[in-house]
Amino acid sequence: MESTARRTFRGSRQALLARAIDEPDIPWRVLGTLNLFRLLIASALLAVFFVSGETPAFGNRIPPLFTATASAYLVFATVFAIALRQRAVPFNVLALTPILVDTAAVAIMMYTSSGISSGLGGLLVVFVGAGSLALPARLPMVVAAISTFAILGQELFADFSGFESNYPGAGLLCAVIFAMTLAVRPLARRIEMSEALARQRGVDLQNLSELNEYIVQHLRESIVVLDAEDQVRLSNASAAELLGAGEALPGHPIRNASPALADYILSWRADRSLPSHPEITVATEGNSARITAHLAPLAKEDNRNGAVLVFLEDASLMNARVQQSKLASLGRLSASIAHEIRNPVGAMSHAAQLLAENDVISEDDRRLTEIIQTHSSRVSHIIDNVLQLSRRETSRPERFELKPWLEDFGREFSRTLELQEGELALADVADGIDVRMDPSHLRQVLWNLCDNAVKYASETGGILVELHAGEQTGQGRPYLEVRDHGNGVDAATADKIFEPFYTERSGGTGLGLYISRELCELNRATLLYLDRPGGGSIFRIVFADPDRWKT
Repeated sequence: MESTARRTFRGSRQALLARAIDEPDIPWRVLGTLNLFRLLIASALLAVFFVSGETPAFGNRIPPLFTATASAYLVFATVFAIALRQRAVPFNVLALTPILVDTAAVAIMMYTSSGISSGLGGLLVVFVGAGSLALPARLPMVVAAISTFAILGQELFADFSGFESNYPGAGLLCAVIFAMTLAVRPLARRIEMSEALARQRGVDLQNLSELNEYIVQHLRESIVVLDAEDQVRLSNASAAELLGAGEALPGHPIRNASPALADYILSWRADRSLPSHPEITVATEGNSARITAHLAPLAKEDNRNGAVLVFLEDASLMNARVQQSKLASLGRLSASIAHEIRNPVGAMSHAAQLLAENDVISEDDRRLTEIIQTHSSRVSHIIDNVLQLSRRETSRPERFELKPWLEDFGREFSRTLELQEGELALADVADGIDVRMDPSHLRQVLWNLCDNAVKYASETGGILVELHAGEQTGQGRPYLEVRDHGNGVDAATADKIFEPFYTERSGGTGLGLYISRELCELNRATLLYLDRPGGGSIFRIVFADPDRWKT
């Protein structure tokens, strides 16, 4: 499936290419240059006319008509300059109208001057030839034909009016105009193609830059690019977050974000004995985190005075991954060992049981057999926990109502542990609370929590275990709490009770709470420990939203 980023870049590219084709800049620049030339010509003609005195170089035939035409031509050029700046009129109209006005104005000024002999006709070569660069495909030849008719018409009208005419010169000028138009048109097409290609390359470069920026910003790795002065030229959001620098990292010295990293880079540039691609670990500001930095010079031949690419990693996350890998290896090893010692432990337990049934042994020996049976049972329980931890069976979640399920569990648990009435109580469990979890996993977790509550509560002289259930305010996620009135857990120990093999109780394995949390996470639930006001402990299971997770 095409990604959102790719569709965005493609849409941007198509839009810019369409703009490049529909609104090329060269025709607009041609129109602007021609209009500037038009302003200069009109102003120059008027200036020459008034400076010449009684024998003007232009307008000698009909001076009033010449000055009126030149003045109107200057006004038109000024108004057209405003229209070009506003671009409120369609381009084809702006391209064709001034050339027609040029043709009419030059023809009239030729007639009021000396015709072809005045040399004003050469202006049409410039206007028609340059205007052909901006006109659409077939219009240049039409404009050339109109200019031809205008030049020949003014010569014919001058002949009828009794002025001197020059038809051969007019014909030659018309031929030059047509030749110029034919020569300019292929050039115009090549210029348009070159401009479109240049714009396409510009769009491609812009898209490539945006794509590079997108990739850099969404990399999982944190990267920073430094120049020769250790100024940050490029960084992504994860690097800024890791360094605690916010979005103000680019354009600032790396020392502002990490003085320790800046000091090492400075010494690395100066000391050639250090590796060319070193790896160091530094602390962030305030020692809030430890960062591992990998330096990679971007210049060739190990030029350390140039730009440097720095890869950043959170050292605590790396250590956590290593620890997780160690635990996984330890789990597999423990499972193998547990499987191998299960049979010998069972044989010892069975032999101790048979020995205890012998009537000839003394009371001291019988006591020794009880010790063997007790510790064999403990070792067997540890083996069961280790094997269960290594198997990590998949979850088969089901949706069910919590209150009836808790009532059945409470009866079974109380009967198995021979609890008195009221020692395990359901309190504040509302009707209609549905949860989604594997029932066997929930039974194992809740049995472990209640068993711990009974054992620790008995140490205070009385057993009272309460089960509470409800829904979290705002989120609506159901939860289940196991509350006891034991001694509770101090703050230093609360962070460790879910770690594997950690226990403060004699005879415990330290795996019960760890397995319970693993089973909860396997069902998208969370197991938390909370302090109970007045003494005791609260273990809360926060279930996943049953309406969200359907599978």
